[in-house]
Amino acid sequence: VQLQASGGGLVQAGGSLRLSCAASGRTFNNYVMGWFRQAPGKEREFVASVSWNFGITYYADSLKGRFTISRDNAKNTVYLQMNSLKSEDTAVYYCAAKLTTRATEYSGTYYRQGSWYNYWGQGTQVTVSS
Repeated sequence: VQLQASGGGLVQAGGSLRLSCAASGRTFNNYVMGWFRQAPGKEREFVASVSWNFGITYYADSLKGRFTISRDNAKNTVYLQMNSLKSEDTAVYYCAAKLTTRATEYSGTYYRQGSWYNYWGQGTQVTVSS
């Protein structure tokens, strides 16, 4: 499985960016895709996740309403639309993938943990200037 994240860049506070994560290497029907971010000097944190087959989404509570995760099955691509960006959103953003064998795996809070995911992309830098 290969994950290629892109779309990062420099944006002013209040602006928007859309990140993409192109997935390849196999069929992703039973996968959960996640976005994480890591700011300088901080731990990696969960941003959002989506199940590839049913499109069930979860978000970090602090980002609800500003960030939207979606997927395009035909393009094998997951997106993270980020609006009303703030300086504290500055971070390297990573996409990740988890193969699930049961629907119940995508429940509880496991999907919020980076260790739950099997595969990671290389990250894309997002810098928000104030």
